[in-house]
Amino acid sequence: MPYLTLLRRPHVTRLLSSSLVGRLPTAMAALAIALVLREAGMDYRLVGLATGAYAVAGAVGGPLLGRVVDRVGQSRVLVAAAVVSAVGFAMVAVAPGDAFWAVAGAVLAGGATPPLEPCLRALWPELVDEGELDAAYAMDAGAQEIVFVAGPLLVGGMAAFGAGRPALWVAAVLGLVGSLAMASASPSRRWRATVRSADWLGPLRSRTLLVFLVALTGSGWALGAFNVFAVAYAEKHPLPGGAGLLLALSALGALIGAVGFGVIRWKASAGVKAWVLAVGMAGTYWLVVLVPGAVGMCLIALATGVFFAPLLSVSFGLVGQLAPAGTTTEAFAWLVTLIGTGVAGGSAVGGAILGGTTGGAEGDVATGGAVLGSGVLGWEAAVGAIGVTVCAFLLLAARGMIAREARVTVR
Repeated sequence: MPYLTLLRRPHVTRLLSSSLVGRLPTAMAALAIALVLREAGMDYRLVGLATGAYAVAGAVGGPLLGRVVDRVGQSRVLVAAAVVSAVGFAMVAVAPGDAFWAVAGAVLAGGATPPLEPCLRALWPELVDEGELDAAYAMDAGAQEIVFVAGPLLVGGMAAFGAGRPALWVAAVLGLVGSLAMASASPSRRWRATVRSADWLGPLRSRTLLVFLVALTGSGWALGAFNVFAVAYAEKHPLPGGAGLLLALSALGALIGAVGFGVIRWKASAGVKAWVLAVGMAGTYWLVVLVPGAVGMCLIALATGVFFAPLLSVSFGLVGQLAPAGTTTEAFAWLVTLIGTGVAGGSAVGGAILGGTTGGAEGDVATGGAVLGSGVLGWEAAVGAIGVTVCAFLLLAARGMIAREARVTVR
């Protein structure tokens, strides 16, 4: 197995595990903040404002921190960001009943999220041989799914015992521990970006990279729409574990896809791989529009993840190749930000469609009727399918540009 070989390489296990520990707060934050504010008696408007502020601050702060890493190195930025983010979580935990401090803390916690993802991806070319990069990126993408399964489960488990507020303290500690462990590793301490130009656009001055990143926003859009769809579907169909089962199955599918992609030998350019995987992902999301019964939906949920993790794996490699000199970390941060922006957009539009149902449909929900309105669910599912289809079309249009600029050879 290529993954066992990778994990035996010096520093790989430490860097990957510390990165995953440090990323857990990102998967815990939204649920933990919401639970703590509700425990303090705050209304849903403030809950939405605080969790939204966390997400927006993270989207803005990620590329900015990535740019600083490209200029001064990884270690100092990771440690400083982890400390500031921990202070933000502490502010929410200490004063959840004060609207100003709760929102301000959420902004600090999100905006200073340590850039562990882009830092690790910038390190992979130095940790493994060139021929192992695809497997390394696939392992990274698959491991990321573990974070987004474990984070909410950790918060939910603590909340079940009445420990909502401690979840924020745990998030602060995990961010510090993971960041310190990674920052103190010798590859992270030594890493320096190549000299970059003074162009303020940074990696976005590459037109090909910009088109590629915008295309990937569509895959995030699909994920966000599916998150909302899963909640609405579970309200009308008996599922053990409810919406969590569908989301966990999607994450499991992504893990399966990542493992399989790291093992197979696919002789095609990275641009072609990205397009084919996006088409496959679009196909699975169009199946969601059928709104089948519980068993069928569970199988489709599993399928929705299978193409996503390999698409991410190929994307990591392409971003590293397309990023102008000295902008690699910032480029990876933009990848995280734009996919996250797509998730937020898909969730918002999907939620608006469900929120616009008629009184009769709302009555169905309240009485547990057999049909939420398959039409409403189908339209909501189509939001995600359209997003990832647009992603595929943009990648089809851009694959020639990608092949030329990245100088990717057929393997």
